[in-house]
Amino acid sequence: MIQRFVEAGCGCDEVAAHLISIDEALSRIAREASPATGHETVAVGSASGRVLAQSVRAEGHVPPFDNAAMDGYAIRTGDLLGAGPWTLPIKGRIAAGQATCPVFEKGAAIQIFTGAPMPYGADAVVMQEHVHRDGDTIRVDHAAFAGAHVRRAGEDMTKGQMIVPEGRRLGARDIAACAAAGASRVRVSRPVRIALLVTGDEVARAGTALSRAGIRDVNTPMLFSAISETGGAECSTHRGADSRDALRAQITELAATADLVITTGGISVGEEDHVKAALADLGARIVFSGVAVKPGKPVSFGQLESALWLGLPGNPLSAYLTWTIFGPAILAALSNQDDWQPRRRFVVTDRPLRRRPGRCELRLAKVAGVDSVGRDIVQVEDATHSGRVAGLPEAEGFILLPSDTDSLPEGALVEFQPFCQR
Repeated sequence: MIQRFVEAGCGCDEVAAHLISIDEALSRIAREASPATGHETVAVGSASGRVLAQSVRAEGHVPPFDNAAMDGYAIRTGDLLGAGPWTLPIKGRIAAGQATCPVFEKGAAIQIFTGAPMPYGADAVVMQEHVHRDGDTIRVDHAAFAGAHVRRAGEDMTKGQMIVPEGRRLGARDIAACAAAGASRVRVSRPVRIALLVTGDEVARAGTALSRAGIRDVNTPMLFSAISETGGAECSTHRGADSRDALRAQITELAATADLVITTGGISVGEEDHVKAALADLGARIVFSGVAVKPGKPVSFGQLESALWLGLPGNPLSAYLTWTIFGPAILAALSNQDDWQPRRRFVVTDRPLRRRPGRCELRLAKVAGVDSVGRDIVQVEDATHSGRVAGLPEAEGFILLPSDTDSLPEGALVEFQPFCQR
């Protein structure tokens, strides 16, 4: 059976009063985060991941002239009178990039190559595979229609046409269109400045020996890579000290130059969790603290002076999943990207699932096939463990299990958010 279709959302609206839903958190981010100021002009080939600050319009027609779409022979279809075949003399040759073209003669053909300008008077190209050449003549066995294998001037873009709108985060497809439109340089928002502060005395940086109570630093390289993949940001990494006074000084220094300060760890309610206390000392405004999501409940968002703050949990999987949900939304707002939306879609489960209700649960998943009506089937892990990352390389994204559901049958319709957002 096809499960009933439910509106997009995590289903976690009926939760403890101090927790908010994922969608409510995203709404608050959209309301509170404003674009960072500043623009710059960069070479179009270096603009990947940047947000366009000025729309790109075609500087001229694309293509700029009628040209051949195939290797063959330029002819005038009106010369193919009566029943074929027709024999035509070859009166010249035009290659791509050739500025001077031979004069087209009535009743003749000109050899032409892909991309070469059509000679005035010719209205079609006969593919070289469809003619028989004998010396300086060709035999055409089948009639051609006007416009066959001809790319018309302006059929792709016309002069002044808006090609890529302001507010678009540029990818390879956008850059292709910008380059074709004649934009060798583009006006973009300046990079978002991010400071990543990873807390925890137990965390050992790469290349250092582990103490008896130490763990490897996963969050710094993982989140730095995730931020880089999003594009349009400059990220510096810092190790946080596990004391309230030291963190207060670090956060003050980072917030003075960053658009966004990201912390990992230190946002729960333990005696050794000092990040929130340090922010409170500094008078930070907390927009939300705690989201009804598993893993990642402590995730928080606020503002300190002119900088935004995103507090991620310390456990690596929690940090990665909450960054994936909330990080790109914050970057989109800071860089004035107006086309950002989470790329969620509905999929079906490959087997029954059981869980403890109460919060929207995120489980790693990968697409494993398609059902009889064309919906993607996902394989899902049995449970989510906030500190385990071994499953990340094989996962393509995660499903969102509604907070009020304790079990789902095989083939249940659930939301899926891929890790790749473009």
